[in-house]
Amino acid sequence: MTALTTDRRRPPARPVWEEPPGVFGQLGKGTVLAIIGVVVVVPLYVVLITSLSSQKAIDSAGGLVIVPRGLSIRAYREILSGGVVTRALLVSVGITAVGTAISVILTLLAAYGLSRPGSYAHRTLLMIVLLTFLFGPGLIPSYLVVLHLGLLNSYWSLILPTAISAFNLVVLRAFFMNIPRELLESARIDGAGELRILTSIALPLSKAVVAVVALFAGVGYWNAFFNALLYINDNSKWPLQLVLRAYVLQGQAIPGTTGVDTSSLGSGPIPTLAIKMAVVAIATIPVLLVYPFVQRHFTKGVIIGAIKG
Repeated sequence: MTALTTDRRRPPARPVWEEPPGVFGQLGKGTVLAIIGVVVVVPLYVVLITSLSSQKAIDSAGGLVIVPRGLSIRAYREILSGGVVTRALLVSVGITAVGTAISVILTLLAAYGLSRPGSYAHRTLLMIVLLTFLFGPGLIPSYLVVLHLGLLNSYWSLILPTAISAFNLVVLRAFFMNIPRELLESARIDGAGELRILTSIALPLSKAVVAVVALFAGVGYWNAFFNALLYINDNSKWPLQLVLRAYVLQGQAIPGTTGVDTSSLGSGPIPTLAIKMAVVAIATIPVLLVYPFVQRHFTKGVIIGAIKG
């Protein structure tokens, strides 16, 4: 009887992955995280230090600078003094701000509509959205659509084709579907319409998910360059990432600067390494500055929106 009672009181065995990590496990996790941190931080550090270094320090280091010597902001002052890079930076900021706002609004409306079982053509529209995970539109059809809509060589060609992401829509829809139906029904009984329910009930409850969707959309618009390569023919409308591609990765002089004062781009048509790294830093730093404000919502928003659905 005593042995039987002891067996009943013994807690069931837990899987290995639910056991608390031992000393070696914690040491291994710390080592792996430290290695990942070094792999991420060191290239950013080298880019930043090189962009702040003088030509003499770069020459003595044989290229990228690791040990800072004679730091100067001359490279940033030159590329931000009203030249091509400054214009491209303003274009990227505008596209990212407008595109993110449009993307979030459209994704919210579409996700909420598809989360309501009685909405018009609910299953058909949802199936069309899910099919985009498997079948892309293709390069030539996308170009023809943009061309016939009159968006070619327009900023809207960089915003509208990617305004709605199927992944973001599915994540938001899954979250909206898990809002208690009783809460929504009580609002309807009080006379609230669907738009009022979305703005007053669903949206305040989904701040974490919306923050993650906005982050995804903003980073996508900021880093996009392929659409600009396809649809933008006017060099003055190039976003920063396209300038970065032509200016840094391919080592080309930026088109449209012939016969123009190129002092804002360095001492000649081919930029120095410090100026190249300064352009890389300018293209990278804004995302790094925004991420900490959204990071606390990141895990919660993705897990709530993706797993509960």
